[in-house]
Amino acid sequence: MSFGGPRWPQEPQRQYDEYEYESPYRQESRQSQTPDWAALADASATRTRRRKWLLLGGGALATAAIAAIVATAVVSTDKGDSVATGDASELPTAPDLPNETGRPQPSFSSVAPAPPPNPKEFISSAEKDKAPLGADTLFPGKKLTMGDRVYAKGPTARTTNCATATQGSLGAALTANGCDQVIRATYTKDGVAVTIGVAVFPTEAQAKEAVKRSARNIAPLAGSGVKGFCKGGPVCRFVGNSYGRYAYFTATGYLNGKSVTKGDTKAFRPGDDLAEFTFRQIVTRGERQASAAAAAPDGQ
Repeated sequence: MSFGGPRWPQEPQRQYDEYEYESPYRQESRQSQTPDWAALADASATRTRRRKWLLLGGGALATAAIAAIVATAVVSTDKGDSVATGDASELPTAPDLPNETGRPQPSFSSVAPAPPPNPKEFISSAEKDKAPLGADTLFPGKKLTMGDRVYAKGPTARTTNCATATQGSLGAALTANGCDQVIRATYTKDGVAVTIGVAVFPTEAQAKEAVKRSARNIAPLAGSGVKGFCKGGPVCRFVGNSYGRYAYFTATGYLNGKSVTKGDTKAFRPGDDLAEFTFRQIVTRGERQASAAAAAPDGQ
């Protein structure tokens, strides 16, 4: 049995009759001897209380030492500098910020900006379509390149007598709808000739009506090395369309008098290329005038 001590408490040695005391567990005498259990318990309790007090005292001393070290480190540095303490109200405050600055503040207009000009508006009415117009502006240069196809430019012509640049019912349709002028140009490639004619009207509605009411037969234009074509019997291809106040027509035929047949790719491709190029030229005309109007100051 153990009472918490490392070993049994030692007692003063005493002499007994006929034997010596060796251990409380052993009884080797003629007379029976029992240990004083109460005394042993009191001694063990005394030692336990002494150890607790020692531990508590040591912990308190260690805590005090650590607190002293921390306080010393805060109060002083290696060079003996000290840390000032004081009330928070004594700390310096930031300078007052000015409520207003000297810089002008941006201002924004409550009026929504005007939308950009519509390019088609400039080619749909003579009132806004004021850019220079002629054979050289619609058909510039000496040749036309569309993809890998190159067309040589031949003769050009311009007339205000619109009917003279037409065949069949087209002349009457142009005149009835107020045609101002017709500009033509002829291009050739590989024995095929195409005359592209552009009829100009005061308004978009008049251009549409002229195309709708006609057979679209623009007169082929010869000269400048291009002999006459689409005359005397061969079948040619005539196509027409309009965009804005411009109506444009093509007459396509073989220079050797051969007739154009249905699905004739060799003849159809040049006519389609010239019509596409002319359409792009009209669109570009509107875009340039719209861009100039947007960049000009108000009222200019």
